[in-house]
Amino acid sequence: MGSKVFKALKKDKLSMMSLGIIIVLCVMSLFAFLSPYDPNSIDIGNKLQPPSLKHIFGTDDMGRDYFTRALYGGRVSLMVGFSSMIISSVLGTLIGAISGYVGGVVDSLFMRTIDVLMSIPSFFLILTLNVYLKPGISTIIVIIAIFSWMGIARIIRGETLSIKEREYVTCAIAQGIKPKNIIIRHIIPNVLPSVIVASSINVAGAILMESSLSFLGLGIQAPSASWGSMLQNAQGYMMDIPSLAIFPGLLILLTVLSFNILGDMLRDVLQGK
Repeated sequence: MGSKVFKALKKDKLSMMSLGIIIVLCVMSLFAFLSPYDPNSIDIGNKLQPPSLKHIFGTDDMGRDYFTRALYGGRVSLMVGFSSMIISSVLGTLIGAISGYVGGVVDSLFMRTIDVLMSIPSFFLILTLNVYLKPGISTIIVIIAIFSWMGIARIIRGETLSIKEREYVTCAIAQGIKPKNIIIRHIIPNVLPSVIVASSINVAGAILMESSLSFLGLGIQAPSASWGSMLQNAQGYMMDIPSLAIFPGLLILLTVLSFNILGDMLRDVLQGK
């Protein structure tokens, strides 16, 4: 599988560029502490400076270096995206595999529950829960993950229904191997390609969701920054200094677009298109 993906990346320059953008953003966010500026250090006398050699992205309304805050904001946004993706992928894979393999009443119960959850606008539920729960990164990660696993579960359930009819699974059942071992050893390894594709797209969705929450003031709380909260703070200065909105908006666009392009490439490769 790895060799197929590598060959596809070599042929698809857009996917290679997208992977490069994601790697660069992750590395820069990880090493944000190397910046000479404190992301939360206020300097009112230096506020709302335009981009310059000293401040690449300029400064915000508190005189804080905007590039440094963008790096730390990227750390938050990417951490929320990856963490919620991992939780939702594990949850969706387990529920989908169990539902598809066991079938019967269990399958009906899981699927009807998923149908109900998917019929409710998840963003409004997330907004409501986030108001009543303690604000913070961990809260946002858990909330986004809770409402992101249903699509993966449905995909894995469909894959499992096909895989459980194959000879090696039938042979394992005939040998008396326990269902949980069959799911772990035979079902989940064979649905991993679908999980990888869905997960790559889920990261983009989680980053957008976190940015939306922070933009509405219900996500990451001051003085910490995320790309969404930076956009919110930039609203009052867009006519005078549009770069305050352009830079975090561009970072969100590049990140989400890159994950979506990679997801499409992985889908085509792993599904043999």
